[in-house]
Amino acid sequence: MKITHICLCGPVTDNWTYQDNLLPKYHKKIGYDISVITSQYIYDNKGNLDIDKRTTYYNEYDIKTIRIKSRYNTTVQSKFKRYKNLYNTIDMENPDILFIHGVQFLDITAVAKFLKRNKRVKVYVDNHADFSNSATNWFSKNILHKIIWKKCAHLIEPYTSKFYGVLPARVDFLKKVYELPEDKIELLVMGADDEKVIDAKKGNVKKEIREKYNINPNDFLIITGGKIDKAKRQTLLLMQAVKQIDKENVKLIVFGSVINDLKDEVKSLVDNDKIQFIGWIPSDECYKYFSAADLAVFPGRHSVLWEQAVGTGLPCVFKYWEGTTHVDVGGNCKFLFKDSIEEIQSSIENLLFNTSEYFEMKEVAGKKGMEEFSYLDIAKRSISIKT
Repeated sequence: MKITHICLCGPVTDNWTYQDNLLPKYHKKIGYDISVITSQYIYDNKGNLDIDKRTTYYNEYDIKTIRIKSRYNTTVQSKFKRYKNLYNTIDMENPDILFIHGVQFLDITAVAKFLKRNKRVKVYVDNHADFSNSATNWFSKNILHKIIWKKCAHLIEPYTSKFYGVLPARVDFLKKVYELPEDKIELLVMGADDEKVIDAKKGNVKKEIREKYNINPNDFLIITGGKIDKAKRQTLLLMQAVKQIDKENVKLIVFGSVINDLKDEVKSLVDNDKIQFIGWIPSDECYKYFSAADLAVFPGRHSVLWEQAVGTGLPCVFKYWEGTTHVDVGGNCKFLFKDSIEEIQSSIENLLFNTSEYFEMKEVAGKKGMEEFSYLDIAKRSISIKT
């Protein structure tokens, strides 16, 4: 049987660890014939938008990848981007299952046209929109989402077996904004790449990472990562909190990109004995850094790094957001409720000085983290294979 993934809402970059990379990977491992239809938009190795001019090739997982060109000079930033030959491309692939990543593209009309003529095809759709990253102003909420993208969702609803929200908040978005049938809506979490987790826990990976950054075996290493921009300034609060913790063996590594406006502020908080900012790292390297750490702290908005850290078996501290508490698998994490240095510092110190609580978190994280966030199991659940 053949599954074709359609990923046309944003860039899809080879060798990254997002859901549109890993679901196809693990669908292939289950035994399906897989292809991906996506745009030419990608990110380069510095996180900047770029164009991949290849049309058809096989990616790092030996998955057929078809990159279709834009129409009418639309770009990845265009709200109403259009693509060439989508209907014919799907038709040539002749899938048994279509997995559509996001409904927020106008050419979903071509997908609906194909499904109307091929009713044997089973359809699954996921949703990555919620009120923290979408519908953040009047036009976006009331015109884009409540009219245009809602219409797109309802165009393919008759052919769709399941609409998945990848966070509880994104399940609610499907129900409240797009008003889709509730019996077709489920949670399908993002997760961690099983193979990368296993590799990160092998041999001397932890030792090598720590030695590279002069972290001693008995140091308590905290890790955080992701973009540092005006919407995720909380990383700066974490850096200040760690700086104020009066224990020499508490260290912090920060990885990711930082916008120009905040570079000087980040630089001022770096203290190579205690706090290091190491910049951007390849996304599949994140697992090695998580495996080398004692605790992950994410004091800002949700990112896929949350699920990857939990899936690596690492105790975590997260910023509380309604609709993102699925990362708590029974005591592996704590939540922050304020954007304050004091709360972050107190949360970390409680774990440093209450070692029994920390080791309970660590035990739960190790036992249940990979269990709940294994992409192999998620891939099976996504197409209704019982695990």
